[in-house]
Amino acid sequence: MTNLQTGNYGEDLACKFLKKQGYKILERNYRIRGGEIDIVAKDGGALVFVEVKTRWSHDFGLPKESMTTWKIRALLKTARFYVQKIKWGEREYRLDFVSVDFADSKETPRVELIRNITS
Repeated sequence: MTNLQTGNYGEDLACKFLKKQGYKILERNYRIRGGEIDIVAKDGGALVFVEVKTRWSHDFGLPKESMTTWKIRALLKTARFYVQKIKWGEREYRLDFVSVDFADSKETPRVELIRNITS
């Protein structure tokens, strides 16, 4: 599988997982120059920007270890642009992270949600 195929597959699994958690998926792969949000969703009254990381092995670390300070800053920049674009105002929004980890089982990944990664 190419990196793009792996990413898309992981995002598909993340969307299914998030829907089971009660999230409503609004859009996927929102891009601006200098940033991308994998999934934009609503969780109750909150707008949620979700980063998804899919890994087949831990050769390059655990999926959640990919969330560096720089990556979080880039996600926030893109999220703020989106919030302004849709005129969200002062209502709540946050960044969540979904890890899709196939390292232990190639058929059944371990999917983990970390809410509000900026806290």
